[in-house]
Amino acid sequence: MDTAASPSTGTTAPALTDRNRRKVATAAALASAVEWYDYFVFGIAAALVLGDLYFPAGSSSAGVLAAFATFAVGFLARPVGGIIAGQLGDKRGRKPMLVLALTLMGVATTGIGLLPTYETIGIAAPVLLVLLRVLQGIAVGAQWGGAMLMATEYAPEGKRGLYGSLVQLGVPIGVVTANTVFLIAGATTSDSAFAAWGWRLPFLVGVLVLVLAWYIHTRVEETPAFREAEKALAEQEKGEALPQPSAGGTPISLRSPLRTILRSHLGTVFLAGGSFAVNTATFYIIITGVLDYATRELEMKRSAVLAVSLCVSLTQLVLIPAAAALSDRVGRLRIYAFGAVGLLVWAVPLFLLIDTGSLLWLGVGTFVTSCFLSIMYGPQAALFAELFTAEMRYTGASLGYQIAAVFGGGLAPFVMVLLLEATGTSMAVSGYIIGLAVIALISIRILSRRAGAGRQANAAPQEENAPAQA
Repeated sequence: MDTAASPSTGTTAPALTDRNRRKVATAAALASAVEWYDYFVFGIAAALVLGDLYFPAGSSSAGVLAAFATFAVGFLARPVGGIIAGQLGDKRGRKPMLVLALTLMGVATTGIGLLPTYETIGIAAPVLLVLLRVLQGIAVGAQWGGAMLMATEYAPEGKRGLYGSLVQLGVPIGVVTANTVFLIAGATTSDSAFAAWGWRLPFLVGVLVLVLAWYIHTRVEETPAFREAEKALAEQEKGEALPQPSAGGTPISLRSPLRTILRSHLGTVFLAGGSFAVNTATFYIIITGVLDYATRELEMKRSAVLAVSLCVSLTQLVLIPAAAALSDRVGRLRIYAFGAVGLLVWAVPLFLLIDTGSLLWLGVGTFVTSCFLSIMYGPQAALFAELFTAEMRYTGASLGYQIAAVFGGGLAPFVMVLLLEATGTSMAVSGYIIGLAVIALISIRILSRRAGAGRQANAAPQEENAPAQA
């Protein structure tokens, strides 16, 4: 059917035309891009200026560690956003949570851009910085599930991976935009002016996210999958239908998606997180940790390193949808595993190239790394969406993603500085990536076996009912 009635309003939803699908997918991709832009400008600023401005005591390394610790706090808050938005998004809708996440991010990012420094207001400055970073973390934790489901639940048959990758493109778009704005700010101001006020400009641009929040609120419809789940809940409450069992045989309670996840699907959540931690950790190492390492330890020029990061991120705009489209044909886990193997093998060559201090070899090392990251990142949205049913998809997918973000991305730049300080060699960071890649491959293997077992279970009744063959 091309139309669906909304059980809460009694109105008829718009036809699921290609034009409507493209509009929703574009809005979801833009939401992801502006959210990640706002989120990434903090990481770049943490590597360049926040340590001196908000944590001035001690050595330069101590200031960077403090800034990266604040960066990590945003990741610790992301599961909170995922849980809250997941619970409400599975009960109230994907769109309202996405709009709320965008609004919260816009307010928090603009607040950071206007925040006085330690020299001006003392200890209140780092305290407020941490609080605003927490709000950013909650916002991005809430955003990813909503944007991802808006895209994948509107996707036509056989193109869920491709449509989901449009949301994944928000990450490289956010990185490219954030790096570009910082490059412009640095090029148009002196070093002293950049430290005084130039770094604030990228944060103040983030207020434009509020315009997108208004557009999605007024112009984008709720997803068909949620409307069907909402209708099922309405019928259940009227006694017209009983709760349907999940794939594992556990009754699904639409009243508490989080409770259902914690009782029956927590293992899947942790496997999803384990499969993705190496991706998010390596990503933040090359865009944030390497930025600090190359400028502070290898004494490379800030603008040159930012330019390399920008160019590398541009390649992801092609590779991410290509990997996603391929996963629609040959399977998500197969593509996903290939990317994880690539990160494992390339972890050592990456830092051997970076340690040469050559801008060319820095570009080569991070480019190859980015290719493997894209191969994993492309099918990831569709993969996580397919691990859970519509009634608990926002909650389950968000939790899996944000667990990976906490133990991978959030701690990665902080762990990188600690490892470099403790060992004096970048090979320790390579070992960190290799360890996470092994965890990812184990998680992918278990998920693959579960998927195979599920297909056999679904095929068994058909085989039992089939006529005997001679």
